[in-house]
Amino acid sequence: MHRMTPVRDPLARLRSAAARREDAGLHRTLRPRPPGSGGLVDLASNDYLGLAGDPRLVAGAVAAAREWGTGSTGSRLVTGTTELHAELDRRLAAFTGTAAGLVFSSGFLANLGAVTALAGPGTLVVSDQVNHASIVDACRLSRSRVVIAPHRDVAAVEQALSGRDEDHAIVVTDAVFSVDGDLAPLKALHGTARKHGALLVIDEAHALGVVGDRGRGAAHAAGLAGEPDVILTVTLSKSLASQGGAVLGAPEVIDTMIDTGRSFIFDTGLNPPAAGAALAALDVLETDPALPGRARDRARRISALAAGSGLETASPAAAVVPVFLGEPLAAVRAAEVCAEHGLRVGCFRPPSVPKGRACLRLTARATLNEPDLAHLGEALAKIACSTGRSLHT
Repeated sequence: MHRMTPVRDPLARLRSAAARREDAGLHRTLRPRPPGSGGLVDLASNDYLGLAGDPRLVAGAVAAAREWGTGSTGSRLVTGTTELHAELDRRLAAFTGTAAGLVFSSGFLANLGAVTALAGPGTLVVSDQVNHASIVDACRLSRSRVVIAPHRDVAAVEQALSGRDEDHAIVVTDAVFSVDGDLAPLKALHGTARKHGALLVIDEAHALGVVGDRGRGAAHAAGLAGEPDVILTVTLSKSLASQGGAVLGAPEVIDTMIDTGRSFIFDTGLNPPAAGAALAALDVLETDPALPGRARDRARRISALAAGSGLETASPAAAVVPVFLGEPLAAVRAAEVCAEHGLRVGCFRPPSVPKGRACLRLTARATLNEPDLAHLGEALAKIACSTGRSLHT
């Protein structure tokens, strides 16, 4: 008789991995929040300009829903491009100083579309070491050889481009990096890319609405707006307080996205209310050009509070301010201290950050007031004492 092979539990390995994550302080939990602030000061979201509940954006979303309905009804190549989508394509391009634009249903898909459509066999992709996960995944799907350059290392990018065998090349970078909040050396990267006939793809997710004149983004501030070899990707879900993303660049780039961008072709178009809200946010930025500066000011003040408490932080280029705590459990405890002081903060642990660099990610908002900052200062002082991470000791 043949012995029966024991049937393995296919979920056992998942439970085992979950237990290991729990022991390491890496378990994550969804925490549904109530309408409004839930009694907590928001220092965790990407609502950098404080527009997520703005009546003007709500009115824009409602008007779009009334006219166009709640869904786009199909992919943008079939029924999913309304006149509202076409207007948003144009407005985003005009706002950032680029020639043309194409709206996707998310910023993640915009990065996937840009990199995979422009890359492929015979193209080298050079990507910054700490680029966003959407860029990492785009590189993996690109079918290109990928070189990971050390963070903000222009010389390493130069070396990769000059030593390549491929006919074509793309350099891809975040404009403002999503955890450390530092700015990519965009002018130097562009000079290097142009020297070697490479395209430069810049993810403006954390820069749009915060960096530069009227929040037009880091590429615009660096004088690169409209350069034909520069492609921008943006998200509408941060400063613009909506949903969706876009690729912005030369007409040839946009045509390529429409013809070959799989994350564009095979995805349902952005829902009309989100497009209406994003258009309203662009209107707000045009009429209130001081908003980006207020967000940057609050970020600098948050960084000063952390440094004043003796905690390791960084000088912010936009609205993101990290406070480094080292180990995951220390970061979790620090987030709990903030909650006790009425503050909602981001808690970043591996694999979102390198081992030993677990941190609080504090995000500034243009609408933060003096009491909010005072509460944060008290919480940071307590964190410095309770974790033993103060640089003053």
